[in-house]
Formats: sequence, structure tokens, C-alpha cells
Amino acid sequence: MPQKSDFVRVAQNVWEIPQSYREDMRAPARLYADEALLEDALGDKSTEQLVNTATLPGVVKYAIAMPDIHQGYGFPIGGVVATRLPDGVISPGGVGYDINCGVRMLASAAKVEEIQPFLADLATALYRNCPSGVGATGHIRLKDAELDQVLVEGSRWALKQGCARPEDLERTEEFGTMAGADPALVSHKAKERGRHQIGTLGAGNHFIEVDRVARVYDEEAARRLGLDPDQVVVQIHCGSRGLGHQVCEDYVARFQRTVREYGITLPDRELVCAPFSSGEGQDYFRAMACAANFAFANRQVLAHYIRRSFEEVLAGKVKNFDLHQIYDIAHNMAKVEEHRIGGVSMRVCVHRKGATRAFGPGSPVLPNDLRDLGQPVLIPGSMGTASYILIGTPGSMEQTFGSTCHGAGRVMSRAKAKRTVRGAELRQELETRGIVVRAGSMAGLAEEAPVAYKDVARVVEVVDRAGIGKMVARLEPVAVIKG
Repeated sequence: MPQKSDFVRVAQNVWEIPQSYREDMRAPARLYADEALLEDALGDKSTEQLVNTATLPGVVKYAIAMPDIHQGYGFPIGGVVATRLPDGVISPGGVGYDINCGVRMLASAAKVEEIQPFLADLATALYRNCPSGVGATGHIRLKDAELDQVLVEGSRWALKQGCARPEDLERTEEFGTMAGADPALVSHKAKERGRHQIGTLGAGNHFIEVDRVARVYDEEAARRLGLDPDQVVVQIHCGSRGLGHQVCEDYVARFQRTVREYGITLPDRELVCAPFSSGEGQDYFRAMACAANFAFANRQVLAHYIRRSFEEVLAGKVKNFDLHQIYDIAHNMAKVEEHRIGGVSMRVCVHRKGATRAFGPGSPVLPNDLRDLGQPVLIPGSMGTASYILIGTPGSMEQTFGSTCHGAGRVMSRAKAKRTVRGAELRQELETRGIVVRAGSMAGLAEEAPVAYKDVARVVEVVDRAGIGKMVARLEPVAVIKG
């Protein structure tokens, strides 16, 4: 496992393990971190996993890890790996089990002081209208053909159902629909696990959070995004639920055979993969796109029920409570993109696992009204700590395949957090600080305690200083809804 002495500092907040560190590496491995975050990263197997990803066939430039890196399945969470197309590989472990886990952010023109008298009722309405918890089912029942439409159309399906506004889709990564999805490549078991889960939050680190804009760093960017100090903002953090988990499970099992058939040697069987252009690689990519579309639709339907909750509680009491969408971003995805590498434009498959796309100004895939600004990047913290809004930069395009961090990053396992923290005491502590909490499980609350995570402010400052994201605003929670 790498030691601190194995890292070479190549910039203020960039560390590199050279390709010569291990014979099987096909590229160097880079980590964005300050000294303290580097020490945190050495506390689990995540840096070893980072080095392992640098061995994948077709890897180009560097295997990259963000400052929120921590140990994951095969790939580290907080990892970014690009493989040259058409023959570089695609790996389900490079996307993760919660395909298109991501964050959606909505904002109201109302100030927090206006909703404060109704905050407890609002939190209760959000908890009631947005089902949460392991295996939770939603308000929508889908027949086979309808579920297949969700898997192909994503947010466009939600728009047809009256659960979206056209401008929501404009402010969603991929405009809410991943191309190439083929429901025939998603197993019956996966479909059954997801059939009744549209519009549900799930459990684990998923949440809905009502925040206030506590500080603005970039007034012009904030103005363009419709953000003001003390304004009410809502975050949704969830993904593709049981359907996405089963898609990953199915293809990890299938690829255990595939790697042998293609003669691919791996340092860790959790890195199973297939050439992107192979039949197996294309099957996974199209099934992954289905799960990604399910997640886009899921967050869209949750946004619909959040707007309904605001209407139920605040209509006639608070002016301008309506919620517009800031943006929706994916954390776990593999995408085909064009990047300049060594001065040459190259088509690559970019795996982002616990990492955020952060395209800078001028990108043709951004909505027209944001193209000259850059892509909004939404970085949630942990309960009781701050979250951040950033924008993508030219530096992220040059250094990290248009990517940046995705959150705080764990430093304590869920099991240890449950042994260390009492959920009821945490809830009382948060409520003493004025944060309203609605949670289905005190154990679930404990495993997501702030003490289990890194300092998100430190993580965000690293990416800002490194030039792979620019801070726009800081948010602080006033209500938390968890499964």
C-alpha cells in the first residue's frame, strides 16, 4: 500500500505516484489534497485502489483522485479515470452500485426568516411526501411498458407526467436523458427492484435538506444562478435505488468471466471490465444509461413532491415560495466525452465515481444561458455542516477531464459511526442548533453523523485553489430529512 513517501508533490495541492511505482501501472496516479487530506487518504485502502485503476487497459494521462477520496468497491470513491476509445475498457466498479447517484438543487426567492415559523411543518410535509428508507416505495405505480419508458427517457418521462417543468430539464446534466439506453439489457430482477421506487429517497447518505445561502463568494455567478444571501435552497441527494444497484451487480458478475475471455489481467477482481467497443462493454453502457435515466426521473419526481410540500405548507403565508432549479448533477457515471490530451483531441470514456462533472465556460453541452459561465457544481456536506455551490473552470478541463470533488468524503465507516454516535443525541444536538430533523431511523442518523466525514470546507478549498472548481456560495442547513 502506498506510503506518504511514495507521493511526489507536483503542485501546491497535487500529489503524484509515478508510473514507475509499480510495473503494472499504465499511467501515473494523481491525488488532489492538502497535507491533512493526504494523511486522511492514507487511512484506508483508497490510495492503493487509486494505483490499481492506473493499471486499466486504455487509461490515459493519469488516474485521478479528488480530496474527498475514500475506499470504495474496486475504484476509490472520489476517483476519475478516462480510457481511450474505442478499445479502452469500461468498468462497472468505476461507476459504482448507485448509478447516477447525484444532487439536485432548487432555490426559492423567499428568505429563511420568512419560512422559519413554518419550518417544522414544512419538514414534516417533506418527510411525508418524499418516501425514504431501505426498500421504500413511492406514489407512482409503473407497468412494464411505462418502466421501460422511464429507462429510455429519464426526465423527459417525468415531464410528460406533469412532474417537471421544461426549464428543469435545461438545468439537468445531459438534459435529464442519457442517450443509448436499452431496457432489454436490464434484468427482470433489476426492473422489479425499481418498479415502485420512482420518487423515493432511499437510505444511507441520501437526504433532502433545506438550506440558507450563508455566504456568497462570487456575486456575478450567484446572480446568474439566481442566488442571494439568506435565500431558501433545497438539496436532493439520491440515485437509481434498487434498480441501479442490481444493474451493477448483474454486470459485475458477468464481467468476472469477460475479463478472462479478453485476457485482461487485473490487480483486483473488483475492477472487472470489458473493452468499451466489445459486445459486453456496450451492453453494460446501455444498461447503465437506463439506470442513469431512472435516477434522473427519480430526482425529478422528488422535486415535484418537494414543490407540492412547499405549496401545502407555505401558500397564503409566504410570498415567492416557488422553487426554480439551479442544476442537477451526477456523481456516479461513465460517459463518452472529447478531451484534449497532450495537445490532441481524444474521445475517451470518463469514469466518475464519487466525482462531479465540472465543465468550464464554453462547453457545448451546457445550457445556452450558462455556456459562458460554466457548469454549476453542487457539493453537499454532511448533516450539520455546510454545503457549497461551485462552477466548472478551464482548469478542470485541462487537469481532470472536466471533473471535481463530489462531497466531504467519509473518514469513518458506517459501522464505526453507529458504535461511536447515538442517533438520538445527534438529533438533539442538531435541533439545539436550530436544524429541524425528520429521520426514520436513529441508527441511520448516527451512521451519517458529521464526525464520520472530512471537513467539506477543506475539500472545497483544495479544488478551488487547484483551479478545478470555483466557489460561488456556501449553504447552511435549517432542516434535514433522512431515511
